[in-house]
Amino acid sequence: MAQPLSALPLLILLISGAGAAAPPPEVPSRGSDLDPRQLTALQSMGFPTSRDPCSVPSARDNATACDNSAPFRHLVSLRLANCSPDLDLPTTALRALSTLRSLSFLRCPVSAPKHLPVSLASSLRSFSCDTSLRRLTGVWLSRLQNLTDLSVVGVPISTSGPAVVLSQMRRLRSVTIARTNLSGGVPRHWHALDLVYLNFSSNRLKGRIPSSISALGSLQNLDLSSNALSGTLPDSIGDLADLKNATFAHNSLSGPIPDSISQLSSLTHLDLSSNQFNGSIPKFVAEMKQLKFLNLEKNNFQGVFPFNATFLRKLDVFKVGGNANLCYNRTQLPSKLKLKLGIAPCDKYGQPVSPPPDRSTRADSDYADDGSDEGSGDNGGGGGGNHHGPSKLVLGVAIALSCLVFLVIFLICLSKICR
Repeated sequence: MAQPLSALPLLILLISGAGAAAPPPEVPSRGSDLDPRQLTALQSMGFPTSRDPCSVPSARDNATACDNSAPFRHLVSLRLANCSPDLDLPTTALRALSTLRSLSFLRCPVSAPKHLPVSLASSLRSFSCDTSLRRLTGVWLSRLQNLTDLSVVGVPISTSGPAVVLSQMRRLRSVTIARTNLSGGVPRHWHALDLVYLNFSSNRLKGRIPSSISALGSLQNLDLSSNALSGTLPDSIGDLADLKNATFAHNSLSGPIPDSISQLSSLTHLDLSSNQFNGSIPKFVAEMKQLKFLNLEKNNFQGVFPFNATFLRKLDVFKVGGNANLCYNRTQLPSKLKLKLGIAPCDKYGQPVSPPPDRSTRADSDYADDGSDEGSGDNGGGGGGNHHGPSKLVLGVAIALSCLVFLVIFLICLSKICR
């Protein structure tokens, strides 16, 4: 009997041990839960928190990401999307989110918080605002001093210029401030020297592009399109050795294409369209081996078009129409390429024929065949011959018929006299 009695506590111990062994899997689960203060903050902003935001896939619109700290996880990324206009962003809730590294608003037309907590502002590395927050100020954005990535699109910014926004941001790698009615000029002093991406498109920037832009030696993408910039492109643009994409379209820039652009050996995309650039198109452009997109349309370029068919065929996109004083040598290009240029052929003096042929297909084909200069009389291009040929034939037939009628009348009159 002693043995069964001594076995009973062991049995109880085993049973209780088995019962105690079940909970351990729950411990990591509880340890991965979101910090209760941050959970409350999300709830106060209308974020659905029926389930742990860190342990389930994010909702279709709103999104979160958490770290792996214990005993509670913390938010490192938050996106609020398609918000109700009545959504509130209380300061206490934002203060609880001071662990965020990335904060994003997408189609969230709410009022920006007047005072962003210092702890949150200094913690953020990425801030994105797309058609959200109704209105921002340059001073409000400038407090995000530790950003590496800033993107504001479609949100009015009240400030005297982009320098106010960027002057304190020394770690920036990517900046997009587009469609914000941003006024002022392109900054003359740059503190974020490791900037790789810069987009100030579709704003109201004016004045010249400063030569100090060459300080951005790591820049790969530059978009200053759709502003009111004037003056010439600075020669220092050639110092941006890593530049791959450069867009200056829809401004009032003038002068020639600077020779220094030939130094941009990595350039694949160049858009100078809808400006007032003038002078001849430099031949060195054809020697830029990486270039795939070239748009020179709607400017004041003049002279003879310098590119051959080999260069044009290697481009994915090429536009040069809308340059009234520019013309092409018809002996240098196949007809199919001529049809796409949108400029007139040159006469024997290297000037554009005016007006250009209406039926460019037939005219260009004839130019390629005979290689002669238009405007040189009967020895001109086939287009000229085809134009005058039918008129001479009609004139000859009319003269012959007139002579025949005159002869008949003469014979009738003569026969009456002889009677």
